[in-house]
Amino acid sequence: MKKLFLLDGHALIYRAHFAFITRPLLNSKGWNVSAVQGFIRTLWDLVQKENPSHLAVVFDPPGGTFRHERYEPYKANRDAQPEDISFALPWVRKILEAMRIPVLVEPNYEADDVIGTLSKQAGEQGYRVFMVTPDKDFGQLVDDKIMLYKPGRQGNDVEIWGVKEVCERWGIQRVDQVVDMLGLMGDAVDNIPGIPGIGEKTAAKLLAEFDTIENLLANTDKLKGKQQDTVRDNTDKAVLSKWLAKIDVAVPVQFDERQFEIEPFDREALIELFRELEFRSLADAILQHPLGGGGAASSGKPTGKPATTTQGVQGNLFGETETPAGQPRADHNLQNTLHTYTLVQTPAALEALAVELSNSPFVCFDTETTHLEAAQADLVGISFALRPHEAWYVPVPADRAAAQEIVEQFRPVWESATIEKIGQNIKYDAIVLKNYGVEVQGPLFDTMLAHYLIEPDLRHNMNYMAETMLAYETVKIEELIGKKGSTQGNMRDVPLDQIAEYAGEDADITLQLHHVLAPKLEAGGPALLKLFKEVETPLVPVLADIEHQGVRIDPGFLKAYSVELGKSIAELEQKVLAEAGFTFNLGSPKQVGEALFEKLRIPYAGKKIKSGHYSTDEEVLSSLAAQFPICADILQHRVLMKLRSTYVDALPTMINPRTGRVHTSFNQALTATGRLSSQNPNLQNIPIRTAEGRKVREAFIPRDNDHVLLSADYSQVELRLIAEISNDEAMLEAFQQGLDIHQATAAKVFGVSLDGVTPDQRRAAKTVNFSITYGAGATNLANQLGLKRTEAKEIIDNYFIQYNGLKQYMDDTVEFARQNGYVETLLGRRRYLRDINSRNGMQRSMSERIAINTPIQGTAADMIKVAMVRIYHAMREAGLQSHMILQVHDELLFDVHRGELDALKLLVEKNMREALPGLRVPILVEMGFGENWLEAH
Repeated sequence: MKKLFLLDGHALIYRAHFAFITRPLLNSKGWNVSAVQGFIRTLWDLVQKENPSHLAVVFDPPGGTFRHERYEPYKANRDAQPEDISFALPWVRKILEAMRIPVLVEPNYEADDVIGTLSKQAGEQGYRVFMVTPDKDFGQLVDDKIMLYKPGRQGNDVEIWGVKEVCERWGIQRVDQVVDMLGLMGDAVDNIPGIPGIGEKTAAKLLAEFDTIENLLANTDKLKGKQQDTVRDNTDKAVLSKWLAKIDVAVPVQFDERQFEIEPFDREALIELFRELEFRSLADAILQHPLGGGGAASSGKPTGKPATTTQGVQGNLFGETETPAGQPRADHNLQNTLHTYTLVQTPAALEALAVELSNSPFVCFDTETTHLEAAQADLVGISFALRPHEAWYVPVPADRAAAQEIVEQFRPVWESATIEKIGQNIKYDAIVLKNYGVEVQGPLFDTMLAHYLIEPDLRHNMNYMAETMLAYETVKIEELIGKKGSTQGNMRDVPLDQIAEYAGEDADITLQLHHVLAPKLEAGGPALLKLFKEVETPLVPVLADIEHQGVRIDPGFLKAYSVELGKSIAELEQKVLAEAGFTFNLGSPKQVGEALFEKLRIPYAGKKIKSGHYSTDEEVLSSLAAQFPICADILQHRVLMKLRSTYVDALPTMINPRTGRVHTSFNQALTATGRLSSQNPNLQNIPIRTAEGRKVREAFIPRDNDHVLLSADYSQVELRLIAEISNDEAMLEAFQQGLDIHQATAAKVFGVSLDGVTPDQRRAAKTVNFSITYGAGATNLANQLGLKRTEAKEIIDNYFIQYNGLKQYMDDTVEFARQNGYVETLLGRRRYLRDINSRNGMQRSMSERIAINTPIQGTAADMIKVAMVRIYHAMREAGLQSHMILQVHDELLFDVHRGELDALKLLVEKNMREALPGLRVPILVEMGFGENWLEAH
């Protein structure tokens, strides 16, 4: 079958850009390549999945179109194009040219019109046409030959809409009524006015009765009351809006099937582009395909077809400045780089190596193991490097006794207080060595952490750093043991000569990265170097010990709790179905939406989601819960279902069979604020706001009867740091006097005495205190407190009158960020804000919120890290048997020997309070202990 796919270029690029808006994809040059990569991945997924015979990408022209000639405000309220999209467009064009995919632009016509015209022409020639776009307005063009193809996102599948789906989505009888719908309800994004007060539901009802806008306007006498006056008064707007929304299918373009044929790509051109953009995985996927010259089906040579089809002023579309070429490439690899990697197996060779390492001021090392989880890993081998392009590899046998003998030969090196140990993610190696009774000591240099501090927004894995900093492409582990999954092999099964080269390269490249990164740290200034040497690096052995110790959980308790939750879930389900009066699947958002908003006719204030279904997310159901108990019950049903599956049933399966404990892994180089995160399992996200969620903590228990759990938690630390950093006198005074900050805030904002503050006023003040620095405006606050927007605005205005120092801090911080491009914590941790001066209002506002919040949240993160390091060393110096076993944001959890409880409480409180000396605001630490985490907290 002849299949033509026409891509809505700008819409798909915008979609790709905003999909990564909170965590953009940056390459080593600092380029935001989110839009480029997202668009090309969408295109490539389509090519692979759909196997089109013909393909083209259509873009909007620069400047206005014929619609602007009649209605100048058309699309006038759109925000400025983000700079990163302007950057992306020329790169997308180059890649499409290299892929020999036509790019179409027609002056005076939007991409919608060009796609519509070509779709109709191709359909008449027997093609099955797919309009690839997230824009549902294209539904007006759908017929038996033309389909709307909506690419999947965030894990959702592709949606293909035919006539049936379009009509169901809009609640209409024919697809051409899409234009009438848009004419009646308007479109705020495109600044199409519509008729005031008419939304989607009303528009659908009017069309069901009158069929078209024209017929409606001819029969306004059949309307009643205010609606009749509104429609009559806005007749011109309705006619104009329908004209604006109608896609023109008579554009002066001609469908020539030869121009749109899928052709082999220009392999060399793509290689060059992917190198400059650093699209390694994408290049591997595309260039190994026959179209990329990676298979017998393609010669990779031009076929005589033009690289692109030029229409009108296509060349001016991408008029932005071209990106400079000549960037570093990964031209070097194991095959073309001279190196000496020595396999060390004999006793004499092992002894000689141990001596040489012992005499060096530093040693770079790396471990090869049997498992990704350090607590379950056995050594397969160890590699060492002292000089670039040289390394040793020591294989370690599976026999535990023989393995321990080899480890013992290098124990003096690892436990030396003077030899600097260099590694990439050295925490993992330290935990593996703990499994063999070795404590890695002395100065550390972790290349991952160094890069994290220097370039916090980039990736920090060794392969990426080697490619971008050394122009070197490393051997991937998948080349040795296969891709991830059930069929992946084990490092112990890899031939010795291969693993020696692979492991030697790891140590060698890590050492070379050290030589590049160390000067960069020095050049970053004393604050950066201090963060590395006094916060992040000293934290490595602390986290290694926490992860190695693990935490004991009670699987019997969780099993019983799962049964209990199952009963509650079943009861809730029966209650919901009884309230509804009919049966539906509570696990299906689609069925829940239909049950609530169609069968039960609960008012639906939101918009239908892109699939055409009603949204039943937490925000929607929470807004209805107070008025409609069935919505509250459905929410609770979901909470319990997630709690049971994510934690109650999952945690027992994650108990390490060797230790009988759960060992989470902390990510030290992930978040831009400096906060730690945890995974496998994530123990930082156990719900604590609900009784059901808190009960999960009851399963966390001491290691034996001689121990108890101790919880130490910073009290309101971010609010205290807000007062400190903003220098707001009123807020500082409240904390210094030991007042309840929320009560004190309520008294000031509502103009009452401290004793006169009501519970509702304190609740409102608490919400404002915790929301204000996260950028919460009047609308957000109104939703949280159930107030009118005017009431919420008045609270915010009064808040800033009383805390004018905080308002000044927010203004000054944003201005500092605009001038310098970054903000920093009290310890000098910087967060760079690429969009702080963006022309795009949404991105600029997001950066402003981050600028205000980062110094506070980042300082809190730095503070608890410093406290952890000091507590760890103080416990060791005191010779305590107790252990720190968890960090959850502002809380530390300890497995405490009962005889050490009083001493440890004093030690922990002192070091947490004094982590950041010189603060004017008092730091308060709340502590508790018990037979489980819930009791301790």
